Amino acid sequence: MIDKLDKKIIAAMQVDIPLVKEPYKLIADQLGITETELLKRLHSYKRSGKLRKMGVVLRHRQVGYAANALCIWRVDDKKVHEIGTQLAAHAAVTHCYSRQTSSSWPYNLYAMVHAASCEECKRLAGELAAAAGLMQPVMLFSVREWKKTSMHYFSDSL
Repeated sequence: MIDKLDKKIIAAMQVDIPLVKEPYKLIADQLGITETELLKRLHSYKRSGKLRKMGVVLRHRQVGYAANALCIWRVDDKKVHEIGTQLAAHAAVTHCYSRQTSSSWPYNLYAMVHAASCEECKRLAGELAAAAGLMQPVMLFSVREWKKTSMHYFSDSL
């Protein structure tokens, strides 16, 4: 069950975390609770599965990564986990996941790479493929960025 305080914490945690020495203390103060209580509840959300992850949203174009491509492969289902884990470990890969195939779309392994140019994306994709024993991937390059935000829940709770 999610109570009123849970909703306030969730609303507070889904916006930018302040760049200060003690961000959780500042957030807790704004919520009228202790930092210990905030952290206790966040850990509880994680353990129960209510909170999956907290992470940074990098605006890649603003830091010099002008190109990105979704690299896709058709991989034997028995090797998807192993190869996906290997691809995900590469520093240039920001997202890596598997999907169900269909008769009109046979690809089941996806890895997003970011680089300064399309040529560099192609080179990185070639390195990834070679290291994993895969063929060169089909590459879907981003043409336009539409959205760079996450879902917001309980925003009216603050």
